[in-house]
Amino acid sequence: MMGGPWLHRRGVITGALAIGAAPLVSRTSLAQTVDLATTPVARGLQHPWGLAFLPDGRFLVTERPGRLRLISRDGVVGPPLSGTPAVDATGQGGLLGIALSPSFARDRLVFLSFAEPRGGSTNGTAVFRGRLSASGTALEDGRTIWRQDPPISSRLHFGSRLVFDRTGHLFVTTGERFSQMDQSQNGTNTLGKLVRITAEGAPAGDAGASRGWNPAIHAIGLRNVQGAALHPETGRLWISNHGPRGGDGLYVARAGANYGWPLISWGTHYDGRPVNGGLRERADLVQPLVHWTPSIAPAGIAFYTGDLMPAFRGNLFVTALAAQTLVRVVLDGETVVRQERLLGDVGQRFRDVQQGPDGALYLLTDSAEGAVLRLAPRGA
Repeated sequence: MMGGPWLHRRGVITGALAIGAAPLVSRTSLAQTVDLATTPVARGLQHPWGLAFLPDGRFLVTERPGRLRLISRDGVVGPPLSGTPAVDATGQGGLLGIALSPSFARDRLVFLSFAEPRGGSTNGTAVFRGRLSASGTALEDGRTIWRQDPPISSRLHFGSRLVFDRTGHLFVTTGERFSQMDQSQNGTNTLGKLVRITAEGAPAGDAGASRGWNPAIHAIGLRNVQGAALHPETGRLWISNHGPRGGDGLYVARAGANYGWPLISWGTHYDGRPVNGGLRERADLVQPLVHWTPSIAPAGIAFYTGDLMPAFRGNLFVTALAAQTLVRVVLDGETVVRQERLLGDVGQRFRDVQQGPDGALYLLTDSAEGAVLRLAPRGA
């Protein structure tokens, strides 16, 4: 249910973000400030993962244990929808990303990514499609339209954001499942890849045919992409990728690109060993626009285009799990100009961020008592 303001913070700066690698960014605070308030919109969600607004202002939220909830404009959380897929909710798995059809007002199609049980101890990222019922209580005519291959026995690194591009094709981000990190360089499978499919699930990768890649692959060499958003002007997909201990990266997705994992990294393995002997750059592998070392564990990302907070227009917002912050990234084209951390005193892991129809930013907190928060100027 709706609640009173959770915190008030004058100004957009709660501490500059220190980064550990080129390109360096300015640590100068912005002169323009906003008097912000963060207000709980809905509570009582168990590890909410993805959020999508309906045309009428209501919104759908996925919960990692396997539930999909419809939440009213005033924050009333509905019962779990029927017709959702069975998920493997062990470790980092479960019900994950969500996207609405670009023609949702006509076809009411909802797309979900999830960790699918594949038999024995194996599982894999998959994409499910169903039609939201007129009552808003079920997904009808549901079916799984795409499956990551091969299935792996792992609890980790499923990806998994869903974003439609301007042609109506669907980007699916995947992870390399941790135990199979070298496979992110193998173009014959879809571990650690950026995948592009049609709304029916057919391969639509526009990079792999000449390389002998799986026909759904758009780009390779990724570790665990949990953030993806289209640039509002260029239409290009931007992604955030988890590194190990450091080396989280922000990238522009390009067809045929190799993002380097595990051949290069600005981070180290969790036991402190260097990645591939400590190699950080190679001419044929893409460098991040910026990386975060130590790791912030970036999750959902969103560009801000609204009128409610004009000082933020054109900025990219990155949720962070380990750092428990919302990172504001100021851009000049594809150059990171500066960064600031917001909401560091909330004490929450932030899993997703979306711009709402009212121009506010809406965030999901990742916990057993998760919430939807609204970030806006005080009184707006």
